[in-house]
Amino acid sequence: MKTESFSIRGRIVDVHQRRIFPGEIFVESGVIVDLLEKEVEEDVFILPGFVDSHVHIESSMLVPAEFARVAVRHGTVAVVSDPHEIANVCGIEGVEFMVENGKTVPFLFHFGAPSCVPATSFETSGGRIDKKDVETLLARKDIYFLAEMMNFPGAVNGDTDVLAKLESAKNYGKKVDGHAPGLSGENLRTYIKRGISTDHECMTLEEALEKVKNGMKILIREGSAARNMDVLLPLLKDYPGEVMFCTDDSHPDTLLERHINFIVKEAVKRGYELFDVLRAATLNPVKHYGLQVGLLQKGDKANMILAKDLESFDVIKTIINGEIVFEHQKVLIPQSEIGHPINNFLAKYIDKDSLLISADGKQIRVIDMIDGELYTRALVMDAKTENGYVLSDPERDMLKLVVVNRYSDQKPQCAYVKGFKLKEGALASSIAHDSHNIVAVGVDDESLSRAVNKVIETKGGLAVCRQGEIFSLSLPVAGLMAIGPAEVVSEKYHRLENIAGEMGSTLRAPFMALSFLSLLVIPELKLGDRGLFDVNKFEFTELFV
Repeated sequence: MKTESFSIRGRIVDVHQRRIFPGEIFVESGVIVDLLEKEVEEDVFILPGFVDSHVHIESSMLVPAEFARVAVRHGTVAVVSDPHEIANVCGIEGVEFMVENGKTVPFLFHFGAPSCVPATSFETSGGRIDKKDVETLLARKDIYFLAEMMNFPGAVNGDTDVLAKLESAKNYGKKVDGHAPGLSGENLRTYIKRGISTDHECMTLEEALEKVKNGMKILIREGSAARNMDVLLPLLKDYPGEVMFCTDDSHPDTLLERHINFIVKEAVKRGYELFDVLRAATLNPVKHYGLQVGLLQKGDKANMILAKDLESFDVIKTIINGEIVFEHQKVLIPQSEIGHPINNFLAKYIDKDSLLISADGKQIRVIDMIDGELYTRALVMDAKTENGYVLSDPERDMLKLVVVNRYSDQKPQCAYVKGFKLKEGALASSIAHDSHNIVAVGVDDESLSRAVNKVIETKGGLAVCRQGEIFSLSLPVAGLMAIGPAEVVSEKYHRLENIAGEMGSTLRAPFMALSFLSLLVIPELKLGDRGLFDVNKFEFTELFV
């Protein structure tokens, strides 16, 4: 609801001065023109709106406009977003889709220029963004930073293309996000010297402390699968100015339930100082990235939330640039229309026989998943064989993993994974970081082929095959995002997760976990569309030992 001028009374939470006082805020044309300290009757708290400092909108399976309609319910007014998921599918055209769709709603999207598309040269992506494309994007006023530099070996070793992208960011005065799990010592210091300023992949507090002490900002992440809040919150005590909050990857059901407000609430509940917590959710990302997001100061844009209290942080009202976008439990942002969905999907149906693996040895390399982590371990296990072929072995939780190239007709790649605990059927998805080919896991080849072929039929989506029956969620926008309201998408997604649970999976987010098993930049062992990949050695490896 657009209002030219208005005022709001309550207990004003000033994150800059670290004080709370009664007063009235006057807004004209979306800007705070005055702020008076005075006694008021209204017993509500007025805070700066929350900022997600690193998120992939695509992971919500919602287009930006629909993502905004959910985020404002939780008091989020702005996001720092890397559109590299859709860029891997559709290139610059995908980035432009995200930017333009975001502009259709009153929400503060800050998109970056993807730095690693494709993430590696060892996989097939649908789009490519080279150093010239990066410079073209960074020259735009609506592109705010160089997104996560996942190619940390290239940055450390001085790869010419990587250095050119980093130099472009420097020339345009834009920040560079990092992505360097486990990097330490001299390699870490070299990485930071290249101008890379953040990291959201710390696995331990010790790793985060080393990065902070070398000048990095640390993003505490609490998404659907990857979560490190419990490990990293202690940073707030000694380094409150070096910490930000993010969700990175949140599926639609998680987003409907919570966003940055959850991290804020949990941190305060655990005894961390209120203003240190609020600083990480508001001031720190705004100052670090130079965002045009108001922080309740005179002359700022009117970006604020009204909360019932400072324990639950239940949002009463959300205001963005002076416009009320959420009030009385009602979202005031209308749903936007999408014309012809952008996509890139050329895969052909597969036959179950294409998934057969000849028993060429007795032992195989197996990807060992860790629930809640993107990191996997590399195991060696005895193969289960029958009639000259290697089979899944549900008794030992060793299941066949399949990746199918979605951009051309290629033979499926197969390996084995431990951690899903499925007892029957198969799961398949066209969300498969980062190139978003089709990834599937299952107990038998019939179920695997049927689940994969359902994803191909809908030109993107999620599918479950259980006892021959198919359940699915269509994702026609780049094979990553749905068309429709978040509640409907979430209900369908939640149903698929429940079915996966009934089939034996104990994972917190089985489809999210599945989507990262083809991410070739996170150690130790992954499967891409060209084969099994040893991330530690950064080279392909054989299934059989």
